[in-house]
Amino acid sequence: MPLHKGPQKHQERPMSVNPFFGEANPVAGMAEAPPTHRLPDGPLPPSTAYQLVHDELMLDGNARLNLATFVTTWMEPQAGILMAECNDKNMIDKDEYPRTAELERRCVAMLADLWNAPDPANTIGCSTTGSSEACMLAGMALKRRWSRRNPTPTGRPNLIMGINVQVCWEKFCNFWEVEPRFVPMDGERYHLDPQAAADLCDENTIGVVAILGSTFDGSYEPVADLCAALDALQERTGTDVPVHVDGASGGMVAPFLDEDLVWDFRLPRVASINTSGHKYGLVYPGVGWALWRDKEALPEELVFRVNYLGGDMPTFALNFSRPGAQVVAQYYTFLRLGRDGYRAVQQASRDVATGLAARVEALGDFRLLTRGDELPVFAFTTADHVTSYDVFDVSRRLREGGWLVPAYTFPANREDLSVLRVVCRNGFSKDLADLFVEDLSRLLPELRRQPHPLIRDKEAATGFHH
Repeated sequence: MPLHKGPQKHQERPMSVNPFFGEANPVAGMAEAPPTHRLPDGPLPPSTAYQLVHDELMLDGNARLNLATFVTTWMEPQAGILMAECNDKNMIDKDEYPRTAELERRCVAMLADLWNAPDPANTIGCSTTGSSEACMLAGMALKRRWSRRNPTPTGRPNLIMGINVQVCWEKFCNFWEVEPRFVPMDGERYHLDPQAAADLCDENTIGVVAILGSTFDGSYEPVADLCAALDALQERTGTDVPVHVDGASGGMVAPFLDEDLVWDFRLPRVASINTSGHKYGLVYPGVGWALWRDKEALPEELVFRVNYLGGDMPTFALNFSRPGAQVVAQYYTFLRLGRDGYRAVQQASRDVATGLAARVEALGDFRLLTRGDELPVFAFTTADHVTSYDVFDVSRRLREGGWLVPAYTFPANREDLSVLRVVCRNGFSKDLADLFVEDLSRLLPELRRQPHPLIRDKEAATGFHH
C-alpha cells in the first residue's frame, strides 16, 4: 500500500499552530486578532477570549506597587471566594437575598458602635459604592435639613470645606446647586482652619465638611476644634451649622490607633460620617458607608422603604442594582479581624509609613511635609538645595521601575508647592518599603547630574491623585 495517495488539498482557511495559543478549530484560533471597537462576527472559546483579555491587562501597572491609591489591593483568599460566591446577588433585592441585607445591617450597627453613636439602635446608615456616593448622600441630607429650617431662604445654600477636599464634594455642589466656599491653605497649614471655616458660615450654610485624613498629605483635620468654633458661632449669632466628617480613610484608622482623638459622634455637632470600606476598611472596591447620628439627621422623605420578609428595610443609596459581594466581604473582614485585628493591621501600615518617611528624609534630597503618623500616608518635596530635578522627574523615573508615586501641585495659596505622596496600605510590607528606598536611592545620582528639571506641562500631574 502506498504511503501517500498524492498531494493533499490545502485547507481553505488558515489554522493557527502556535502550541500555546492555537486551537484545533480554525474558527477559534488566534491567527487573526478579533476587532476591538466593534462586536466580533462570531463567538470565541472562553479560553481564547480569556487569554486575549488577560494578555492585554498585563500592561497595566502592578496594583501592589501602586503607592498612589488608597484603595485595597490585597485580601485573603477566603474573602475572594466569598466575593465570587456573591457576585450574582443584587444588593437591592432584599426579598431575594435577606441574609445579605442582614449582613449590611450588621455592618452599619458595628460602625455605629465603632464611631460612638449615642444610640446605635437609632443610628441610620447604608452601604454605598464608595465614599463619593456616601458624600453625595450626606450632602443631600444637609441640604434638605437646611431647606426645612429655611422654607423661604434669602440666598443660595452654601457648603464650607477646606480647599483640600476630595473632588466628589465639588461634584456635589455642582450637581445639587450649592455654593462651595473653600478655606484656602496658608503657609504650612495644608487643610481647613476651624475659625476660618466658622467665619465663612451664614444663615444659608447647610454644613461644614471636615476631612479625617486629607488626600493631599494624610493629615487629620481638627474636627473637635471645628465643632467648638461652630458652637461659639451659634452662641453669638444663633446660627446652628452641622458638621459632616468625611472619614473616607481616617474613619477606619483613628478608632483603632488614635482612640483618644475625639472626632466622631461623641461631638454633638457631628451629624453624619462616611468611610470607604475599600480603603482602610480593607475590602476590594467598591464599597462605602454613610451613617447619620439619628433619625433627625436624615430627613424621612429621603428614605425609601423596601419591604422584605414582611419587614421594613430603609434604603438611601443613589445606586440600586449593584453586587452584594463587597458588603459580604466587609462583614467577613469585620468578623475576621475584630478590633484587635484592625488595630494590628493599621499599626503595621503606620509603622511602615513612618519608617519609610524617615528613610526618605535621611537621603538628604527631600523635605517631608507629613510623616505618616496620622493616616499611613506621607507627602514630601525636594529640598531647597535641589535644583537639577523636581518631584515630577522623580515620579517619572520611579514609574520606570514599576512604582506608581503621584506628583502634583497643591491648590490655591500654595500653588508654589509640588509634592510626591506615598500611601502605605495593608500588603505594602517593610520588605517592599526596603525595595522602594533601594530603587529611589539608585535613581538619585543620575537625577542629580541633570542640568535642570525636565520641561513638562505644569497642568498635568503624574500618577494618580484622588
